[in-house]
Amino acid sequence: MKAIRGALPLVLVAALAACGSQTPAAQSGGTSLTWAVETEPITFNPHLWAQNKARLLVFNQFDALLAYGEDGSFVPWLARSWKVSDDGRTYTLELRDDVTFQDGTKFDAAAVKANLDKLREPGYNPAVAAIQLHALDKAEVLSPTTLKIILKEPDGLFLDFLASPYAGQVSPKSLREAKDLKAGGPDVVGTGPFVLDRYVRGQEAHYRRNPRYDWAPRGSAHQGPAYLSEVTYRFLPQAAVRVGALTSGQVQVVEGVPATDIQSVKGDPALSFQSALNSGTSFSYYFNTSHPPFDDRRVRQAFREAVDVDAVLASVYQGTAKRAWSVVADTSPFYDPSLERTYGGDAAEANALLDAAGWTGRDAEGYRTKDGKRLTVRSVASAPFVRDRRDILAQAIQAQVKQTAGIDFQVRIVDQGTAQKAYDEDEYEIFENSRGDSDAGAALNLILPKGGAINRSHYEDAELDDWLAKASASSDPSERKALYAEVQRKVVTDEAVVFPVYVPSDQIAASRNVQGLGFDPVSGTPRGLYDVRIAA
Repeated sequence: MKAIRGALPLVLVAALAACGSQTPAAQSGGTSLTWAVETEPITFNPHLWAQNKARLLVFNQFDALLAYGEDGSFVPWLARSWKVSDDGRTYTLELRDDVTFQDGTKFDAAAVKANLDKLREPGYNPAVAAIQLHALDKAEVLSPTTLKIILKEPDGLFLDFLASPYAGQVSPKSLREAKDLKAGGPDVVGTGPFVLDRYVRGQEAHYRRNPRYDWAPRGSAHQGPAYLSEVTYRFLPQAAVRVGALTSGQVQVVEGVPATDIQSVKGDPALSFQSALNSGTSFSYYFNTSHPPFDDRRVRQAFREAVDVDAVLASVYQGTAKRAWSVVADTSPFYDPSLERTYGGDAAEANALLDAAGWTGRDAEGYRTKDGKRLTVRSVASAPFVRDRRDILAQAIQAQVKQTAGIDFQVRIVDQGTAQKAYDEDEYEIFENSRGDSDAGAALNLILPKGGAINRSHYEDAELDDWLAKASASSDPSERKALYAEVQRKVVTDEAVVFPVYVPSDQIAASRNVQGLGFDPVSGTPRGLYDVRIAA
């Protein structure tokens, strides 16, 4: 067997990266922090994590088995070390023996097995069972600190799973006894540096320090319990309200700083500002190919050509958003730059394509028609997933496609249940999505293959599925990059199934005396609060 150990010190969080090497001492005694966030979590259960911005809260309470280091390599966390067999099918984890769940129960190999078994339970999280754990055969407890995981076939994404929020370890007692396991909450506990002890829907979530926490990864800025004694996350979906709460001193940190306020925040000597691009997939429109009008490739191409993306982004984000050219974000090592400037923004081409597709008529409002039917496309977005002024972005695109090509783009933002009903009943033409997965391959496997958990384009292509399967099975980065390049060219350039718009980013603004804030080195999302402190 080939041993894989964390040769470099684990840096789950870059030690005070934005603050330089010299940082003021933390206040002694209890310190509290209030952080205003844009998005309220749908669930506090790490196994069911779905919103990119919920990641910030999840890793305060739950620890994963592995982590990503600053250089993108895998490093130990709750697992001290791991070995992978030569055939890539057997993973042997050696676990820490000094970890305790927040309910007082011992963390051990049986607990990890219980978490894996729960994730494969029918109906619990079908997406994770079908994608991240599709190759899992069984887990065997060899000793309290040794777990053997056997896969049915090699899976190049399995280590990424072990470092993801989905591998956040939940107490087996919570798995058995929690009142609402799927929603999470105070009775769903982990091993992390903070304990969720209060959640008021629509208002806030409150965490207190875990006084027993003493298993921070090597390379963290300190060891032992967190600096902060308590943290309150306030849910403030309106950007102006969040920034106002910061400047008035009601909160010390905000995320999701709108473009209109970035310069004023940067110019305020009492505040600090940081931003980072996310990994995973770009924010894109996925065209539903299962029925008209996007079952016709020419119409899909026409919609993209009808949008001047640069102008739209400049209008909505005032130069702070980066244009996307591929379904894979350009921060990913699998990004294919050959797609850049190969499509989009040609109004004449958009109209020629629609003429060729038979949409030659016009109604009284100027929209194109065919056989007496208006060229209408509908987008249905789930409100908990709408971030970054995407509602305003949709309105700008709506205006452009009407003006340049006569397309009736209808935009609805609804509750999660209504959105799911529309997806289930195929009553939409555009599905909008971005994913913050550390490995873009995990996101592609969810969105693109036949039967993918969120393949809402309903696009099917055997060659595409074969590329995705081969890339997932491979542990060779160069082979995966070549295969994912084929995937990107197929769905973006050749078939126009995906319309990439921008690369998502996260922003953090804070009072100057809040130190240790920053971003996860791989995902680009705000990291947890373990190393955050308030300067004296």
